Amino acid sequence: MTHALRQAVAAGAIVAGAVLPASGAFAAETTYPLTLQNCGRQITFSKPPQRAVSLGQSTTEILYLLGLSKQVVGTAVWIGPVLKGYEESNASVPRLADNDPSFESVIATRPDIVTVQFQWHVGPKGTVGTIAQFEDLGVPVYTSPSDCIGKDNSSGGDGVRAEAFSMDLIYEEIRDLARIFNVQDRGEQVVADLVAREKAARAKVAGAKSTLSAVFWFSSATLAADPYVAGRNGAPGYIMKALGITNVIDSDEEWPTVGWETIARANPSIIVAARMERRRYPADDSAVKAAFLQKDPVVSLMPAVKAGHVVEMDAQTMNPTIRTIDGIEQLADAIEKAGLSR
Repeated sequence: MTHALRQAVAAGAIVAGAVLPASGAFAAETTYPLTLQNCGRQITFSKPPQRAVSLGQSTTEILYLLGLSKQVVGTAVWIGPVLKGYEESNASVPRLADNDPSFESVIATRPDIVTVQFQWHVGPKGTVGTIAQFEDLGVPVYTSPSDCIGKDNSSGGDGVRAEAFSMDLIYEEIRDLARIFNVQDRGEQVVADLVAREKAARAKVAGAKSTLSAVFWFSSATLAADPYVAGRNGAPGYIMKALGITNVIDSDEEWPTVGWETIARANPSIIVAARMERRRYPADDSAVKAAFLQKDPVVSLMPAVKAGHVVEMDAQTMNPTIRTIDGIEQLADAIEKAGLSR
């Protein structure tokens, strides 16, 4: 989506019919009551929600892309700046918490829908609450399909993916929310834009060496501890697969901890380090990551470090989000710039 179109959507200035789905036809109006299947259960809406609380930066940004910022009465769980072009819209939305809000703070906004990016916030062992707690008060909960389809969150934490993440799950979320709020035309345009961007990024590195490999480092609880790196089935796995890159981490866990000695033996061609504003751990800081890579006696000797094949990437792209496409673009650009696409 172009910057101008983003601005227009954010301002709600696109009139009916101005944004068309990729097919060129208008999407159907929502008929209420609307019942959807979501993460193994049914949720029903008698009318378009007017007061949404969104727990998770990605699902909040989807609502903004759909032109629904005025309906958002609270957000939480942020790890970085909002999408460019949405700073003004985001500034007008109350931030309940940067991380986990309380159940009481969410209910105090009188929401008629709660959208959730991760089940570890609202789910079987939710840190904010359970779905039943919200539904007992008549508040429907919509959970991102990317966090429940093909994924087991029953043990808490980041969960385990039995099936590889696909952007189709994000497109399902966009279309579901567009139906819930009756803005299907906008939803189809957002999906079409993301699909086109991924296609262009794939084409950029179509001639890259088939032997390229990578490790995605999100953070570390302490620098002395094993780092949290991306398993094969999450968003980084999708990014690597899209660009023909092998993930040196062979795990179904979303973010397993793996020792640097093991990573060094796997000898990845590229190290991708997460950049974020969150400061839960020291290694959340990109500068701390960079210093560690240069000074650690094992890691500093890795060929990828010596060659400067270290890519700093927005942490949001490493979660299953609309920004996963940004990650594909950023890594494709880095591969091309490093001369690895030939």
